[in-house]
Amino acid sequence: MRNTKPYLIVLTGAGISAESGLPTFRASDGLWEGHRVEDVATPEAFARNPALVQQFYNERRAALATVQPNAAHHALRRLEREWRGNFMLITQNVDDLHSRADSARRIQMHGELLSARCTLCGKAACWVGDISAASECIRCGQPGGLRPDIVWFGEMPYQMDLIHTLLNWCSHFIAIGTSGHVFPAADFVQTAAAAGAHTIEVNLAETAASAAFAERRTGPATVVVPALVEELLAGQPEPKPRVKRTRSRS
Repeated sequence: MRNTKPYLIVLTGAGISAESGLPTFRASDGLWEGHRVEDVATPEAFARNPALVQQFYNERRAALATVQPNAAHHALRRLEREWRGNFMLITQNVDDLHSRADSARRIQMHGELLSARCTLCGKAACWVGDISAASECIRCGQPGGLRPDIVWFGEMPYQMDLIHTLLNWCSHFIAIGTSGHVFPAADFVQTAAAAGAHTIEVNLAETAASAAFAERRTGPATVVVPALVEELLAGQPEPKPRVKRTRSRS
C-alpha cells in the first residue's frame, strides 16, 4: 500500500561537499585526483595494484578530517527534523559530512570513506586511519583482507531495492549538487517523476539531467538549500488538531 503521508527524498552529490572545501574526485579532465578511474576505483584496479588504491583512499580519508559540514548540510538536517511527512536523504557522497550534521535518516549508496570492508569475512567496520596490507580486520582478526568500503565502478550501489521502493512512494524529489552523469542515481528523477513527485534540481549550472526536473534552483548549495528548506517548511499544511473523544454514557 502506498504511504499517504508526503514523502520527501533528497539526493545529494559531490557539489554539496565541494562547498565545504572537499574536492570532488573527478576533475574536468576526467581524472580522479590525477589518476584514471580505472586505476583507483574498480575491483580490477584493487586486484592489480592494491597499494595504489589504498593510498588513494588513505589520502581522501585524511582530507576529510580537515573539513566541516556547511550550511546546506545543516539545512537538510533541519528539513529532516521539521518535515511533517516522511523523509529520506540519499547521498552519492562517501564522506561523513551528513553524519556530522546529524542527519539520521540517510542512505550512503556508494559506501563510506570511514569504513573498511573485509574481503575475507565480508563484514564492514568503522575505520578512520590508513589501511595497508598489514591491517587486521576488526571483525575476524585476519590481516590482508581490508578494502575501502566504497562502491566502485562495476559494483552495485547499496540498498538499491529500498531506494527504488522509496522513489515510487515519494511526493517530492530534490537533487542537490549532482552531475546527472553517474548511474543509477541519474535515473532517480525519472522514477520519482513517474510516481507523481514534484522534482527540483539545485546546482551551480545546468546538468545532463536538468531537462527531467520540473523546477530548477541555480546557485551555491549553501545559499539555495537553506532558502529552499525554509520555503518547503513554510508551505506545509498545518497539522490537523487532535479530536478528544469522550465516552458516551449509556
